[in-house]
Amino acid sequence: NELEAVSLTANPNFRCFISAEPPPLPDIQSVPESILQNCIKIANEAAQSLKANLRRAFAQFEQDRFDKTSKPMEYKGLLFGLCVYHALILGRRKFGSQGWSRHYNFNQGDLTICADVLHNYLEKYEKVPYDDLRYIYGEIMYGGHITDNWDRTTNATYLQVLLRPEILQGMNLMPGFKSPDSSRYERENYRKYIEEKLPLESPQMFGLHPNAEIGYLTAQGEGLFLTIMSIEG
Repeated sequence: NELEAVSLTANPNFRCFISAEPPPLPDIQSVPESILQNCIKIANEAAQSLKANLRRAFAQFEQDRFDKTSKPMEYKGLLFGLCVYHALILGRRKFGSQGWSRHYNFNQGDLTICADVLHNYLEKYEKVPYDDLRYIYGEIMYGGHITDNWDRTTNATYLQVLLRPEILQGMNLMPGFKSPDSSRYERENYRKYIEEKLPLESPQMFGLHPNAEIGYLTAQGEGLFLTIMSIEG
């Protein structure tokens, strides 16, 4: 009521943003339903599927990034491989302890900084320094989040498989999904390739056993019904 009263005399350009995150008070567990019903609701949820993660990762890079490199073929191919790697390690989190033994906060900042490292190293060296790139990505940037030795080994294996010279020659990035020919593909072609060529998601695409999905789907179903029950009160 107080907010409505203030709005009558407020500047027309004033906007009040209310977060759906409830305040940390013991007597308030959720935002009142009446407020939510009268608000314009905007949600920015984390991507859940492999395609959504790959789409979001590649969307971080505008055309100007591709234009400023002196080695466009290598840059495009390796940047796409980096985006695939980023999408895979994010996607593993939904499999719980079968994906990663702990929850790691891999983020878009890791991806964009690694892309900057890729650009700088390609400009600095005549040949692509694959070993250096894998070390920086796996031990410093993304690897800086990882504390478990087995998880570190898993992360290094992804990089060993994805970031190698064959990525420029149409190698398999995952079952049924090959790396595009970077000599013929431009940014828009890569975007369409993600939408049209990426197979249906399965645990095998992450290097996991087919049964790994059972635990994930069970947890997802339990979470859905718990949410329904909490809404009903």
